[in-house]
Formats: sequence, C-alpha cells, structure tokens
Amino acid sequence: MDIITTHVNTDLDALASMVAAQKLYPEALLVMPDKLAPEVEEFLSLYKDVLNTYTLKEINLAQVNRVILVDTRRPRWSDKLDALLSRPEIEIHIYDHHPPAEGDFQGTVEVFEPVGATTTILVERIKKEKIPLTALEATILALGIYCDTGSLTFNGTTSFDAGVVAFLLAQGANLNVVKGFLSRPLSREQKALLRTLLFSAEYHHLAGCRILIAKAEVKKFIADLAVLTHLILDIEHCEAVFTIAAMKDRIYLVGRSNVPQINAGEIITFFGGGGHPTAASAIIKEGTVNQLAAKLFSVIKEKIRPSLTAADIMSSPVKTITPETTIKEAGGLMLRYGHTGFPVVAEDRLVGVISRRDIEKANYHGLGHARVKGFMGTHVTWVPPDLPVSQVQQIMTAHDIGRVPVVVYDRVIGIISRSDILRTLHGGESRRYANETMGRDTCAPIRNSKFEIRNSSLCRRPNIKALMHQNLNPSILDLLVKVGEIGTAMGYQVYVAGGTVRDILLGAINFDVDLVIEGDGIAFARAIAGLLKADYVRTHQKFGPAEIILPAGNKIDVATARLEFYAYPAALPQVEKASLHQDLYRRDFTINAMAVVLGGEHFGELIDYFGGQDDLKQGLIRVLYNLSFIEDPTRVLRAVRFEKRYDFQIESQTLQFLQEAVKRQMLLQVSCERLMTELKHILKEDEVCKMLIRLNELHVWPQVFPGVVFSGHLESVLVILPETLKLLKTWGASVPRETWFIYFMVLLVVEPETAHERVENLCRHYHLNKRQTEKIMVTRKHGPKVLSLFKQKSPLVNLSEPALALLSLPPEAHPILLAMLSEEWMQERFRLTLLSLQKNKPVINGKYIKSLGYRPGPLYRLALNALWRSRLDGQIKTLEEEMAFLKQYFELHKNAPASGIRHTTSEKEVSGA
Repeated sequence: MDIITTHVNTDLDALASMVAAQKLYPEALLVMPDKLAPEVEEFLSLYKDVLNTYTLKEINLAQVNRVILVDTRRPRWSDKLDALLSRPEIEIHIYDHHPPAEGDFQGTVEVFEPVGATTTILVERIKKEKIPLTALEATILALGIYCDTGSLTFNGTTSFDAGVVAFLLAQGANLNVVKGFLSRPLSREQKALLRTLLFSAEYHHLAGCRILIAKAEVKKFIADLAVLTHLILDIEHCEAVFTIAAMKDRIYLVGRSNVPQINAGEIITFFGGGGHPTAASAIIKEGTVNQLAAKLFSVIKEKIRPSLTAADIMSSPVKTITPETTIKEAGGLMLRYGHTGFPVVAEDRLVGVISRRDIEKANYHGLGHARVKGFMGTHVTWVPPDLPVSQVQQIMTAHDIGRVPVVVYDRVIGIISRSDILRTLHGGESRRYANETMGRDTCAPIRNSKFEIRNSSLCRRPNIKALMHQNLNPSILDLLVKVGEIGTAMGYQVYVAGGTVRDILLGAINFDVDLVIEGDGIAFARAIAGLLKADYVRTHQKFGPAEIILPAGNKIDVATARLEFYAYPAALPQVEKASLHQDLYRRDFTINAMAVVLGGEHFGELIDYFGGQDDLKQGLIRVLYNLSFIEDPTRVLRAVRFEKRYDFQIESQTLQFLQEAVKRQMLLQVSCERLMTELKHILKEDEVCKMLIRLNELHVWPQVFPGVVFSGHLESVLVILPETLKLLKTWGASVPRETWFIYFMVLLVVEPETAHERVENLCRHYHLNKRQTEKIMVTRKHGPKVLSLFKQKSPLVNLSEPALALLSLPPEAHPILLAMLSEEWMQERFRLTLLSLQKNKPVINGKYIKSLGYRPGPLYRLALNALWRSRLDGQIKTLEEEMAFLKQYFELHKNAPASGIRHTTSEKEVSGA
C-alpha cells in the first residue's frame, strides 16, 4: 500500500501537493494529519467526498510499503507515522520546497526545488508525464500555489511558479474559487489579535534593516497567525516581522522576511521550527513570551547578514578629470571609456561633476575649447562607502542623478551608476545569499539543452569550487591551484576568466585557460612558465596577453586586466591598464564576462558583474553595450558561433544591434586576416552547418562570402556533410586533418552558379596558399565529371576508371562528392572505389626516391602519382616492379623540368592523391 501525507497544520499548498502527488501515484491513499489550517478544514468540508481522504487510524500501517511526503521532510504529527518512516524496508519519496534541515527523514527519492510552492514541483512532473487534469484538480493546485506565494507576490516566488499557474489556468482552473478561499475577511478574534500585536510592536535597526518583533497572549487558539504576520509586514513596510503569540498551552512563533539578509527559516530553526528564507514558523511548549522575544532578538543579531553597501557595488578605480580639462577632451574621454559623466578632481579632492549632457550642450555652442570648470556642477551629491545600497538608491532617486561618487575624506574611491543599482535590485543582492540559504547544493538541470548548468548558486559571488572539481579535468584544476598560489606569493590577484568560466558552469570541455592578472601580467607569465616548465612563452605589447604552451599541449593566455578602446569602428583595439571590472566589460558577451578568484581563501569565488550566469541559465547570447558590434564586427560571427554551439538564442535587443551592424555592412571594414580567423573557428565547430546556415539567415553571408551563391542545394550538402565524414571513417578511409578546409571548400565548389572569378578572388582575399587554391579550382573543374562516373547507372567493367578519376581530385573533395551522392548504390560504388585506391597505394614513398640520389622537388609527387596510376591499371603489382618503374621514370625525366612533364592534365598531376 502507498500513502501520501504532509505536515501538521496542513495549509493549502500542502493539501494541493497531496492532490498532485496522487496524480503521480494513483494507487496511493491521501492520509490527513490530525490538525489542519482553518482554510483547509473549510475547503475539505465542501470537497472531502471528492478527494476521498483518510485518517491514520483508518490505515493498516502493516500493509504500507511506500510513503510519499509532500511539503515537508519531517511530519512529526504522529508517533506511529514516525515509527513507520523509521522502518528500513519502507520506501520514502519526498517532494519539498523547504531547505533541508537537521533531523529530516531521508528519502529513497528526494526532489527539492527552491520554488514558491511544493505544488509547483509536482505539477511540473504532471506536465512532463502528460497526465490530464480536471478543472477541479487544476483549481485545487492553483489554490495551493496562490496561497504559498501570496498570489505570486512573495519574494520566494519564481518564474516556475508563474509558469505552472499559466498551465493550470489553461487546464480550467477557476480563479473565482481561488479568490474566495484566499480573500476571507478577518474574524473578530483575529482583528483583536492584530491590534494587540501592532500595539506591542518593538522596532529594531540592524545591519541597515528595520525589524519588527510583536507579542501577544490570548487564552484560546486563534487561527492564521501567519496571515496576520504577513499583513503587519505589508502595513509597516519593514524588512522583517516576527510575531510571538501565546495561545492556550503553546507559544506560536511566525517569521516573515522581505530581504535576503534575514533568513526567517534559519532563525526559526533555532527554536525547533522550520520553513524557508522568507517564511517560517515554530511551536514552542516551554518559556514565556518575553523570554522568547529576548532570545529571538539575540538569534536575529547573530544570524543577520550585513547589507550590501556602496563599497560592495561601486566601480573602482574611478576615471576622473581635472577642472582644466577641455570640453573637447572630456567628450573624447567619455566616448573612449563609455561613461556618461566624470567626477572632477583637483589635488585629489572632489570639486565637481560633469555629465555627458553638459558636454553636449557646450559643444553645441562651439565651446569645445573651454575648460570643464566653467560647466561642471559644484554641488555634488556623494555617499560614504558604508552606506547601505537601499539608501544609495533613495538618494539617487531623490536627486534624480545617474551616478553618485563614493567619497572618503574628500577623496573619490569609487562611483555607483544607475546600472549598478538596477543590477543589485534585479539579481544582485537577492542572489548574494543564495548559496547560504539553499543549505546545500541542490541544483538540477536548469535548461533542456545539450549543455546544462549544474549550479544553483545564483549569487553575485558564490563559490563554485565544488563545480570546478566536478567539471574540470584534474590536470587543469591542479594548474589553476598552482597559478593561484604563485599569484599570492607575488602579491597579485589572479583570476581565471572568459570561456574557461563559462564552460565550468556549463560542464563543457575546455582545455585552454584564460587568466587575468591585477598586476604585471608579463612578469607573472614568465614566472609560471618557469615553474610549469612550459615549452615556450610568447609575449605581446605592454598590457597584451602572453601565451604559454605547456608540455601537455595546453594553452594558457595571461593578460594584465586591461581596457580596450576602439578609435574607430572595426579598428584593432588600443589597450591600457584597468580594473577587473573594466577588463570584463570590454569582452564580447555576458556569458564570457565572468571571472573566478584563484588565490587565497577566496579561491573559487565567481565574479559576475553583468548577469552572465543568468544568461547561461536562460540560454541567451547578450552583448554588454549597444555599440559592441560596431566597435568589433567580428562579434557578429562569434554571436552565431556561441548561439549554435550551445543551442542558445541571441537575446532580442542584441539581435537588433547585430542586424544594425549587418545593415551598415560593418564586416566589410574588418581585415581579411581577422575575418578568416573567426571563420576558421566556425568551420572547426561541431555545429558548423547550423552556423553557416544561420549566417545566411542573418544576411551576413554576402559580407563574408561575397559572390558565393547560398542555394538550397548547397544547404542540403552542408547538412549531410558531417555524416559523410563519419561514414568515411567507418569505411576505414582517411579523412584530412584540416576539416575546416573541407567546409570552406564545399562553399566554393558545390554551387555551379558561383562564378569562377569570384572563387579565385575569394581565395586571394583570404590569403589561401597556392596548394589550397589549386585544390579548390581543380575540384570545381573536374568534380562534376568525376561525380557523373558514380551516378551513371550502367555497370562498370572495373573500378580503375573511377579510381583514376578520383585520384585526380584532392582528398578534401572525397567527402564533398560523397555528400552529393543520394542513392545507396552510388555510395557503395564510391566506397569500393576508395578501397581500390587504398589497396593499390604504392608501397614506396619519397624516402626511397631520395635514396636513389634525386633531390626532393615536385618531381617526387608526379612520379608517385604515375606509379599509383600504373598500379590501378594493373601494370604493377609487386615492390620490385615499383622500384623498377621509378628508376625508369627518373631516367626518362632526369633532364626534364618538373613543370614540363605531362601525363594527363596538369590539374591531375598537381592535385593527385
């Protein structure tokens, strides 16, 4: 027998969770606790017959094999139930949204998600398994979610809760029924208790938070203390409320919190209760209300976390200007650094501030030559570093300013912008404590993608050391530990950044390491190269990266934290030293703009100023600023590459910026060398076909492959090509190592409508070498004729004819031809021909020719090709015959220049196997 049960004082979320669980375990019985919340009692008085519930007394516990616990991990309302759960043969399945705590029962199956309601977790399973719901069931489930999330308004509410409610509404959930049970008026006793609590309220200010503790003593039990507590939270607009009410022989403690610094669940757990960060409760049997209030206050003081302050979110060091700076110079600096204003400093003292609007107005009136001191604002609003962020926000709102300096003794130590405040409000401060409030790593796959983020810690500086151990190759992890130790010894702060961090979070493989140093990057690179016995170190300009190649083949890029400035669109960046914040801001996308601390006690801390982890969760490619594609148009190609590599989407506004750059044909301003570098990266990817098709969809194609026709035929060959490469390997045929060149080649040889001269121009434009160009041109000329041999339906007398024809083409053409053969019998003919080529490959190679005394040169290849043809024709079969053939060949051609030898066509000789 299976039973489903929940916690004592069963609320509507617990009831709805039981109903949802019965949809997943249809044979299980609903067993209600002895004490129910009043709203649940009222609901069951109407719907008890429909739900068919049982009491524990009605269950033969000896027949129970499995217990499904919902909305709790420790029901503790019956000694008999506890005894049942303690039996080792009992299978326990737990579904809960409360963080785990000491004393919890351990389940055979445990499903925990930090969402607003346990019902949400179960409905997600119901959706996944496509289990139908009646309108009544959907209403009950919606009621549970609305109850526990405050109609989707509580801080603990997530997008998953809202999504599930939308699903339930689509299944027929009746909001009028939901509203009727949620908006019940307060009874006379509840109103009296509310007045008592408000009159007794004590206000405390701790760590920048306003906390209210209210007390009451009544003779009889009054339901819904939790509802009254939340009502007080709304009335008083404070950060947290704790109510203590003595009723009958018990003291009831309820906590509600609006801020992550105050974890109600953690605080109330001290009194034997439980809950989650925003809501918790406990029932205490001993002591008095005043004793409990005093103890509660001491626990709050101990457990409260410090608020984020101005120092936590400010950008530093600050770029400043002097009063003598000209308007024109200030405008240039704003453009260079992307700022909208500058503090004005004289002799290290803050004397004013000037905004972009001030600069624009002065320039409009032709005053670019004037000094900043004549236009700056001298009544400067500033904040101290220890001011809570909430008060910084109030100051900026009250004064309607976009930035505020952080000042100590008249000296500017940092600056806070609107963006810093918004980032804190929408995912900064609330995430800072996520790691601690979760209690343990309970992450589950967040996104249905081939890469899944396995980290549930979404705070601004969570520690991902465990994730690094899980996802990094041990040798790479060991390398990062050593690098951090070296940095600490040298007095430098060392970070691993960029793609390395991205792939740690995604669980993707990456053997290259990108390091950022707040210090002398070149000196640091030389130090670690010596310690790690690197094969070589290549250094660049003053602040540029150093490249280290280790004996195992790993590459380490080491760079001083730097700022890049583009003097004009598509230019190579100018570089100067900067902070880590500025270094990350210069990067292409948010998902590549994260860093992890490698030194000291903070090893493993994730630094994410720009929401990169959120974008990984949501599968979005997002630029950091609106001129990103204008300043570096190669980011257009990178956006497509990352989008298709990770099965992400380009974020909507980023897509608009990208399309604007394409419309302005910015890629035409990029050097061919830089374009070719990015194209090679694409052509080496597993999802190269999807990337090339996406380039065409975004109208990027004409700017990177001008004159090359992208037809439906070319697209179909591209789609098939990866499979043909695999097929060749299964046949045992050799595949050229440079697969990027195969894909580059297919773009130029498949579509006959692409003009011959366009192909030649493109080869020159991208600086292909002579050999590569010849391979492309020979395949274009002879490929169709060779292809026809495999498509003709008349049987072949022998394989020498197609084999000789195939030998005239470079190996890179083989998979392309195979991709163009649609019928199985054609592919089989191609396979047999390839095997014939391999079987008849000469035993002798260039070493033997050299032993005859001939100097290496083009004649070697021509001679070996001629030998191969003779073997295919059946004229030569043994090693001795090969040796005799070559001696005779060189004797006949010893006086002829290689360019003058012709056996068939020059293209065949040049590009033979």
